[in-house]
Amino acid sequence: MPKMKSHRGASKRFKKTGTGKITSFKAFRRHLLTGKSSKTKRNLAGSRVLHSGDAKRIASLVYNL
Repeated sequence: MPKMKSHRGASKRFKKTGTGKITSFKAFRRHLLTGKSSKTKRNLAGSRVLHSGDAKRIASLVYNL
């Protein structure tokens, strides 16, 4: 049986930390930014750690993380 392929879309969007947690970037930061306050845009910057249930689903999509 051939090797399982990782989900390429998921592997581009999620990253694994050194301790094994899975991080992702926050949504709502691509366009329509003029209607959002500076505080909102600042809070949407950076990455976040996924909850354990979501991380389990993502880890099953991305085998090489």
